[in-house]
Amino acid sequence: MQVQVNTDKAITHDASLDDHVEGVVRSALERFGEQVTRVEVHLGDNNSSHKSGPNDKRCMMEARVAGIPPIAVTDQASDLRQAISGASSKLVRALDTAIGKRSDVKHNTPVADLVQPDE
Repeated sequence: MQVQVNTDKAITHDASLDDHVEGVVRSALERFGEQVTRVEVHLGDNNSSHKSGPNDKRCMMEARVAGIPPIAVTDQASDLRQAISGASSKLVRALDTAIGKRSDVKHNTPVADLVQPDE
């Protein structure tokens, strides 16, 4: 899985930030294995670096999975690390839903076949 980190001009982009983001993303998505080919992470500060405020740090993650459209989630928090963690949790839930729906369509058994008639 390729992890690409992008930041706006208000966020200091360095190797430690890349390492942190990649570690969080890989840990959160490890159970999906090779299904997720790439994750783009966009980090930003809604109020710029000159002001602070509640929930002004933003993390948007977009995952690419073969066979389905890209899945994107966003989280906002007062701290960048919290926003990254929140977005990764949301991404796991979104991937569970999307990959689960794809599996259900492939292996769908009509409900009528599951109901046993009374004898």
